[in-house]
Amino acid sequence: MGGRLLGCLLSMLLLWFGPFTSQAVAETYDKVLLEGADFSGKVLQGSQFNKSDLRNALFVGADARGVSFFGANMTGASFRNANLSFSIMDTARLNDADFSNAILVGAFLYGASLDRVKLDGADFTDVDLRPSVRRRLCNTAQGENSVTGRKTRATLLCD
Repeated sequence: MGGRLLGCLLSMLLLWFGPFTSQAVAETYDKVLLEGADFSGKVLQGSQFNKSDLRNALFVGADARGVSFFGANMTGASFRNANLSFSIMDTARLNDADFSNAILVGAFLYGASLDRVKLDGADFTDVDLRPSVRRRLCNTAQGENSVTGRKTRATLLCD
């Protein structure tokens, strides 16, 4: 009887956790040189790139929800069409980065450097930014996100 019960419990656990086993496992890339790396289209949920060199890296169409890029150098990186919701980019260098049509809902970018970024169609809903950076981004903000339907200027609270 005990063997049957154990088998039944094991079967239930496999049914319960089975759908989660095919998903990508979060990776840790802390303090790594990844200049020009291509993560386009990858599922990176929960991964860490803290203090890594990601200059000119590609995250085009990546699922980077909840990813930590704390202190990373992402100068010239492309996040076009990426989902960066709830990601952490505090103290990251994002100068010349491309956020066209990216989703950044709830992301933390308070101490990030964001000079000369492309943000046409980006969704900045509930993004934590310094007020001075938010005002500067409003100078060039335009477009509407193709997934969320939100206007970039509205999500930055420009008006």
